[in-house]
Amino acid sequence: MSHQVVFSPESLEQLAELFRYIAQAASPSIAADYTEAIVRYCESLSEFPLRGTKRDDVRPGLRISHYKKRTVIAFAVDEVQVSIIGIFYGGQDYESLLDDGSAEFGIRIS
Repeated sequence: MSHQVVFSPESLEQLAELFRYIAQAASPSIAADYTEAIVRYCESLSEFPLRGTKRDDVRPGLRISHYKKRTVIAFAVDEVQVSIIGIFYGGQDYESLLDDGSAEFGIRIS
């Protein structure tokens, strides 16, 4: 059975910020290729949703997976859905950003 993949508003904003960062540092074409590849990777979780590492120590039900060693994808899985919680680039401290007490988490690239 295939799961539905749903992106949180925060994860979509993080993708947009990542696109802007890469577009400025490299080119819009490279940014589009990279962020679209991340989306495809996330969508592939529909077939193999239990990929990655369980991180209940950070947040109950949290799983993480890496894309090309530079991007951490944080997600949760239930019986029918994979929820993409966050997309963190370049060594961001996703653990503190995803802590249950954190009200907001966004990508901040300096």
